[in-house]
Amino acid sequence: MLSQIGVTQVTIPLPFRLNHVNCFLAEGARGWTIIDAGLNTEVSENIWKPIIEKHDVKDIIITHYHPDHFGFAGKLQELTNADVWMTEVDAQAGLSYWEPESMECVKKNFYTYGLPQDNLSELIVDEERFLNRVQPYPMVNQYLTEGMKLLFGKHEYEVIFTPGHSDGLITLYNNENSILFSTDHILPRISPNISYFFRGIRNPLESFFQSLNKIKCLDADVVIPSHGKPFRNANKRIEELLAHHQERLEIVYQSIKQPSSIIEVSRQLFKNLTIHETRFAIGETLAHLEYLFLNQQCTRRFVNGTWFYEAV
Repeated sequence: MLSQIGVTQVTIPLPFRLNHVNCFLAEGARGWTIIDAGLNTEVSENIWKPIIEKHDVKDIIITHYHPDHFGFAGKLQELTNADVWMTEVDAQAGLSYWEPESMECVKKNFYTYGLPQDNLSELIVDEERFLNRVQPYPMVNQYLTEGMKLLFGKHEYEVIFTPGHSDGLITLYNNENSILFSTDHILPRISPNISYFFRGIRNPLESFFQSLNKIKCLDADVVIPSHGKPFRNANKRIEELLAHHQERLEIVYQSIKQPSSIIEVSRQLFKNLTIHETRFAIGETLAHLEYLFLNQQCTRRFVNGTWFYEAV
């Protein structure tokens, strides 16, 4: 199906349980265009080098700042001299998140989650490991804006802001053929991670719900995700995702009938996680807690350096 729309999928392996990211290559308005880049690893470089040797890449579109999409963008730009395009909010996040001042803020927040000291140390080390997987940083030449039109392969796509998974995540939609590049906003088999770490959009889960309903209005037929295989009927999957998070909110609400720390609630939702996965689990748990807090369904208190949430 991708070949019919003039697009080549470039799948980059990842060293996690979510073991790949789908990047894409197609002719654009000025030459060849790449969507997303993978982590900055030798594996990514070995995959991209023979591709860019055969294609004059002029533009690199990064859908959001998370390392599996953004990490190799700087190196890819060095190899191609292409322009890098991102939303302004995610460009700022990607170019600042792993810097020392930002990482100190991240670490301070980690201490408030109620983690045991051993887990806390492991979590900080895991976070710091990503620095080498996102540098060198790209020079972001152009900002993606809502409603912008991009030629990619045989069709033109509209840029649609869909915050939730990240504050500046975009999707791309072709109305004539009802094709949605859903990036990490809508995935076929798993729910995109919706995290909050006391920074960025205050209520990312609410933003995610709003973005899902925004895409629901399109009634997209063909969905091309950044993880997993293309599928049909975006609205069916959107309904499943909305229901999933409502179920999660109910579990979270029931788990805070007594004052509970973030890690205590997280352990009600997630089991048998690696330390890397624990970071995502905590962020998602906090996003659900903050959703309840901002909707006045629970209170929160800061006690001896740890946040505690309690249902009302």
